[in-house]
Amino acid sequence: MDKKNILIVFTGGTFSMKIDEKTGGAVPFFHGEELIEMIPEVNNLADISIYNFGNYPGPHMTPELMLELSKVIQNYISQDNIDGVIVTHGTDTLEETAYLLDLTIKTEKPIVVIGAMKTSSEKDWDGPKNLLDAVYICNNENSRGQGVLVCLNGEINAASEVTKTHTEDLETFHSLDFGALGFVDKGRVWFNRAPRRLDYIKADSINSNVDIIKVYAGIKDKLIKFVADSGADGLVVEALGVGNVPPLAFEGIKYVLSKNIPVVLVSRCPTGETLDKYSYEGAGKWLKESGVIFTDYLNGQKARIKLMLALGCKCTHKELGKIFEN
Repeated sequence: MDKKNILIVFTGGTFSMKIDEKTGGAVPFFHGEELIEMIPEVNNLADISIYNFGNYPGPHMTPELMLELSKVIQNYISQDNIDGVIVTHGTDTLEETAYLLDLTIKTEKPIVVIGAMKTSSEKDWDGPKNLLDAVYICNNENSRGQGVLVCLNGEINAASEVTKTHTEDLETFHSLDFGALGFVDKGRVWFNRAPRRLDYIKADSINSNVDIIKVYAGIKDKLIKFVADSGADGLVVEALGVGNVPPLAFEGIKYVLSKNIPVVLVSRCPTGETLDKYSYEGAGKWLKESGVIFTDYLNGQKARIKLMLALGCKCTHKELGKIFEN
């Protein structure tokens, strides 16, 4: 059987880092060609080509860079001679980039985003295994049509569902609401289910002027009002429980809405959806009636990605409601 043609897009992250002798900390160092030389067995599994997008630590990735990356991948994945794409990425913002790619790239071909929790200077560097697992996924026909996938430590998750759950553990990326899609074991790829949903936003631009505020007990309205007064174009509120806020926070949210700034509601809880089931002041029913847009199972950072893309498309408030609530 002919080998598949797989493009590996290197963006940086811990995958590309080594320990700096002067500072004792990890810094970006290796580029794609050097990394592949360190993992030569990859070439036995597929015909590999390399695209060096950059050498960014995870926190240095911006929404604008993410959209630029999406356009690069869309261009390559549309070519007949590319069977799949693997993206290496810093884990701190990996889920945001993966979700943006999932929303903006239309293809049946597999796209797998990976990272590493250990640097190449450490004996238990997990980068090689994650890269090999991603190649196995791209080689597997069952990976087609699954949207963008995330794979670290052998666990396959949907970009729309996965989140980073631990600061250092190798087993950090999980889909807390629905569980993993599958796993890779000794080169064998197993899928137990498909992603819950696959959305698509045709976005040529992105509006990153969107803020996130986490609600806490006794929060006042000053920070929420500041979002509007500072000229933000959108706000994501991480509410309490199923989707409720204190009374003063509700006043702040109404102020933001009065400035025609869309407000998207998620829960600060790590699992579960938002619902308008309570009707006291500041509760879900009040928020819904005021024009707040509810999500289902998105966390704050993913909701912000979706809102930025939708605003980049100049969506109306009604269109935003359909994008988030349907």
